[in-house]
Amino acid sequence: MVVSESEQGSRWYRGDCHVHSSYSNGGEMSPQQLAAEARELGLDFLAATEHNTADAHDEWKALADNDLLIILGQEVTTLSGHWLALGLTPGRVVEWRYDANDDAYRECVESVRSAGGLSVAAHPFAPYPTGRFDYPYEGFDLVEVWNGPWAGDQSWNADNEAALREWRQTLASDVPGKSWGPAIGSSDVHLKGQLGVPHSVVRADELTAEAVLAALRVGHSSMTSSAGIELDFVVSAGNKAAGMGDRLRCAGQPITVLAEIRGTQSGRVALVTPRGEVHRAPLSSQGSTRIEWTTTADDSTYICLEVRDAQGFMLALSNPVFIDRGSPRPS
Repeated sequence: MVVSESEQGSRWYRGDCHVHSSYSNGGEMSPQQLAAEARELGLDFLAATEHNTADAHDEWKALADNDLLIILGQEVTTLSGHWLALGLTPGRVVEWRYDANDDAYRECVESVRSAGGLSVAAHPFAPYPTGRFDYPYEGFDLVEVWNGPWAGDQSWNADNEAALREWRQTLASDVPGKSWGPAIGSSDVHLKGQLGVPHSVVRADELTAEAVLAALRVGHSSMTSSAGIELDFVVSAGNKAAGMGDRLRCAGQPITVLAEIRGTQSGRVALVTPRGEVHRAPLSSQGSTRIEWTTTADDSTYICLEVRDAQGFMLALSNPVFIDRGSPRPS
């Protein structure tokens, strides 16, 4: 598999960026239980995002070690939707008493960013009161397009298909201006057995809060429903290659997409561009599937990859690789 320039010297880390313990309403597990389960699942990091409180920060911090990074945060539950503040300093609580008609949210989001953190539009199509995200995506760093199980009949299951569809519409309009908010997938765990379904797989220089947040900010990440699923996705033109979140300058050259999916045996893999689904292939029963597809910049300003099971539920989802028609940068 070709490796993009930005992937050299980095590695992949798995983590859940939307985690609730018993410090949050509806949470039934302690921070200690969640940290232990994260280690069992093979996760490298967790973001503690209790509802509108920092009371658990010290307890969460004490659980961090070389094998598990803890990122402090908060789920800011407002009257017009919820958002995640990731990368908070210990003890900080972000104001939550406002709605979409109040510009106070802009100040709160900007204060998180100016302190080095990230703001995430959480579960945009949640079905319960105040859960639906009524703020504009503009100003938020990320969009949680995959929240909890892809689909289900529980009263709290978000409409992830609607969130993905809306994000892609926004993505298509944002690409020409080179301004976009990467996607993220998180479990929003409250109950035992929910952690890591889904979680993010992040390409970062090291396992630190600064490096992980920086990678998420630029879309160097994918989402998956299981730690057993691995995804390689690289787009190349000539001697240039780009990975998720990167831009490929093709200078009129043909574009080759290479992808490999390991750890799942049933379902399909598809490539998605602004024109919709442009290539599909069945997953191999051997547990490893490799696809190759060729396109041009005229047809594809960005390319995403998604993997679904036989029922159509998401198994893995990439952030896009962007295609620029201009000349490549000098080597």
